[in-house]
Amino acid sequence: MLVTTMIVVFVIGYLMIAIEHVLEINKATFALLMGGVLWTMFAFTGMVDNVDAILVEHLGDTCEILVFLIGAMIIVELIDKYKGFNFITHVIHSHSKKKLLFLIALITFFMSAVLDNMTTTIVMIMLMRRLLSEQEDRWLFAGVIVIAANSGGAWSPIGDVTTIMLWMNDNVTSLDLIANLIVPCLVSTIVPAYMASLMIKNNVLAAASTKGDMQVGNDGINPRLSNIVLIFGVASLIFVPVFKTLTGMPPFVGMMISLSVMWLLTEIIVRKNHFGESFEGRVAQAVRNIDMTTILFFLGILMAVGALQAAGVLSEIAHFLDRTIHEPFIINAIIGALSSVIDNVPLVAACMDMYPIMDAAQVAASVDPAYANNFISDGLFWHLLTFCAGVGGSMLIIGSAAGVVAMGLEKISFWWYLKRISLMALVGYVCGILAIWVQHSIIGIG
Repeated sequence: MLVTTMIVVFVIGYLMIAIEHVLEINKATFALLMGGVLWTMFAFTGMVDNVDAILVEHLGDTCEILVFLIGAMIIVELIDKYKGFNFITHVIHSHSKKKLLFLIALITFFMSAVLDNMTTTIVMIMLMRRLLSEQEDRWLFAGVIVIAANSGGAWSPIGDVTTIMLWMNDNVTSLDLIANLIVPCLVSTIVPAYMASLMIKNNVLAAASTKGDMQVGNDGINPRLSNIVLIFGVASLIFVPVFKTLTGMPPFVGMMISLSVMWLLTEIIVRKNHFGESFEGRVAQAVRNIDMTTILFFLGILMAVGALQAAGVLSEIAHFLDRTIHEPFIINAIIGALSSVIDNVPLVAACMDMYPIMDAAQVAASVDPAYANNFISDGLFWHLLTFCAGVGGSMLIIGSAAGVVAMGLEKISFWWYLKRISLMALVGYVCGILAIWVQHSIIGIG
């Protein structure tokens, strides 16, 4: 009975998170409450004697992800404070809106593979404001940016929170993830971008004012400093998956090293250029500017999912899906569709707990070895889950951090996105899944 109540509490909490934009209460509020309540309820079920040990184990796994995210957020914040992203405005030149649309989509796609999709969306929308003067154009471009940011984050081990989770847990590895998903993710970007280009009526680009947020100011930061911090920042982020591959150490260790290097670099820059104590290009200031509500949300939701896993709820769901569907493509397509309504972080966390990674001996001993083989490290199921959970969130504007950011910055209405962008995102999503099927079933990749 108490386990059933836990499920009810989780569903209600999930609903509150999903309608955050309606309630106007930050989703971290409900995530933290849900995590605390569920673990308390689990302690009273009497299912195990060592609740404290199980709780600490789940907390340790969660904190690995949080430390990684905090480090990445600080590095991106430093790049932004040194105006490192301004270089983009100097490389984009086009008099055609359609060409500009594809160019922005591709830049967003590859930038999101290195940075997080939320930061990438912010940067690209700031850029778009300088290039486009009409609201309808900006909203259309913003929709494509959301799709490209989510797709770009799905094929890189550091491109999206859910991808980071799967990568850190060894469900996927860096090189296999890139090799298997870069083409499907690119398809899920190019197809919607082409559909969006057909909606552009006046193809002649009339640029908006270039005096915008990304202009270099009189704060002593020159283009040379911007480029130095940009190069070191991006290199430090790329270093993390390389470090994990070479050493086998958890990614958060590599992030600690990267953050310390960036800290040292920025302190040298501040002292050499005699910037004041209040200068925001220091780690001490950057820490205050990162989105801690997002960190707290991940803490709450991951711990809530951990409570359900400890209670055996997720394994029961996994068995139900195996009995009734037993098809990785269909299961993950459903998960991707759900991620457009509710946050993909708990969805992926739940799947990671529902389906344990299998080794060769377990596959051979299973009743259906062909199906079980999908759940080995870098198996088809994990690649599909990475793609569907990341890309599926684009189908609704509230389905991803990138969408919520775009909605806030450009004041895009939920219904406008639903009518103009959702179908494009759905078509791109289906085409990407088809691309994975072709690679796996016909070409033999994955």
